[in-house]
Amino acid sequence: MRKHDLEDSHAFEKTDRPRRSRRARFDDEPEPTRGGRLTEAERVRLARLREDAYTETAIPGGGDRWSTWDEAEHGPHPRPDWVITELAAVDTELGILKTGKEADVHLVRRGLPDTEGTVLAAKRYRSGEHRLFHRDAGYLEGRRMRRSREMRAMESRSSFGRNLIAEQWAVAEFTALSRLWTVGAPVPYPVQRDGTEILLEFLGDGETAAPRLAQVRPEPGQLRELWFQTAAMLELLATQGLAHGDLSAYNLLVHRERIMVIDLPQVVDIVANPGGLEFLARDVRNIATWFHSRGLPERLTAVPELIEELREIAGLR
Repeated sequence: MRKHDLEDSHAFEKTDRPRRSRRARFDDEPEPTRGGRLTEAERVRLARLREDAYTETAIPGGGDRWSTWDEAEHGPHPRPDWVITELAAVDTELGILKTGKEADVHLVRRGLPDTEGTVLAAKRYRSGEHRLFHRDAGYLEGRRMRRSREMRAMESRSSFGRNLIAEQWAVAEFTALSRLWTVGAPVPYPVQRDGTEILLEFLGDGETAAPRLAQVRPEPGQLRELWFQTAAMLELLATQGLAHGDLSAYNLLVHRERIMVIDLPQVVDIVANPGGLEFLARDVRNIATWFHSRGLPERLTAVPELIEELREIAGLR
């Protein structure tokens, strides 16, 4: 038997075994295994899609695919009652919400045939075709991977390395969302992760997404309330030793008068990352500048004092 035949056989045996769910440690979370130019998880996911295309003549109810719940990593408990876990459910694509440099966000309805179902946001990271992830080097500081071959592939931006980075970002964001949702942070509930796709609670009404903070024009009283909510969110992240890493009015939503945080793949461990404190200070300055531009007095944001307070909360004084 030829070498690559043996490798294919071994890969089949691996994917055929029951999956064990293990919650990864945050500072060492992304360790996808390799299978050629794709990570093994992505290879399995694509193989499953090809198999479905050949074996299924039609998805019930006009859906685009069967639910991927059974193959995915699941969100934390207690699980919201709107999460659909039935394997007979189907996913229907409703359109695209947002395109970005690293990922696109789609609107998906999951439900049993002939039921209303639940609308979800599907964030899909680009993998092999992605040329370069936005400023990833600084954010990856402090995140460890045990395999030096994988680290070299990521640094060289080989095809496999780009795919690995995409999956690493997906794992990092899903892990951060799970951790933050568990401690009560204002983030969407992370339903599942399957390879480079994350399904999230959809923040909006019907199929209309909640507006970004940058899109709202709050009255003075609401502006102050939104700032206090934002400062409280930053304090909660600091209790976990984290900074958003890229905070702006474009990755905060105003959902039913509440600030909600999105776009967390680059979340920074401010203790392990050598530049962690600068990321923290930059987050505060960036978002405070937006509030100043809308008329909030600088005496209310008290940026230097807030940065020092966050450092103290994180245990870095």
